[in-house]
Amino acid sequence: MTAANGPGAGARAKGPDSGLKDPSIRRSLALFRAFRHEQRDPDACYSLLARDAADQVEAYGGPVRERTVVDVGGGGGWFTEEFRRRGALAYLFEPDVRELGTRPPDGAVIADGYLLPLTDGAADVVFSSNVLEHVADPETFLSELVRVTRPGGLIYVSFTNWLSPWGGHEWAPWHYLGADRARARYRRRTGKPAKHTLGENLFAVHIGPTLRQVRARDDITVVSARSRYWPFLASAVVKAPGLREFATWNLLLILRRCPP
Repeated sequence: MTAANGPGAGARAKGPDSGLKDPSIRRSLALFRAFRHEQRDPDACYSLLARDAADQVEAYGGPVRERTVVDVGGGGGWFTEEFRRRGALAYLFEPDVRELGTRPPDGAVIADGYLLPLTDGAADVVFSSNVLEHVADPETFLSELVRVTRPGGLIYVSFTNWLSPWGGHEWAPWHYLGADRARARYRRRTGKPAKHTLGENLFAVHIGPTLRQVRARDDITVVSARSRYWPFLASAVVKAPGLREFATWNLLLILRRCPP
């Protein structure tokens, strides 16, 4: 797999946060309503989220048509399929076969995000939506995303930080009272065990340390750090230590691979 040289391959964002305006309240409410029905109607929820995320990628990096997009940890393939609908050469790499569902995209690969079966600089765009909080070593995971991105290529990373109201995932917001208590409450309420266990498949990732890690690297530049869903002051809230850990909800990082 090699990087594409299509018409969008040379597109560049003009500067920090130049690619995306603050999202509208209507858009944020639509996503919130979809999230509420995620368990009952995952296709509707994730199809909407995939369209929204692809719009974000194109706002910063230009059209994905004829470009190589690597979707790392994309689960059932909604993001991969959306990028393909837009003409991208999109590939899904998912570590858990159970997450692929019954209709994974053609060519989906079972692969560890720490060690992707790709050559250096293989992708024009590397995409990772809500995966970072599920890996034990986020710094190593990010390094692998950078490795497979070509110089000048775009890296899209979003994650739900631990102190977000959604940090506990299906047992949020009771995670504020402790993970064990929140999981026990979920089981009492639903009659089934929670999908996520803190320290096993869900980890307490925070915005401040993550920003320090990416800003300290010399192989990437931070194009944007903003709340993914927040309908106003999406970049400003991320600049407020302490407050950002609660108010950001979900951090979106747009990174660009530096030339060697």
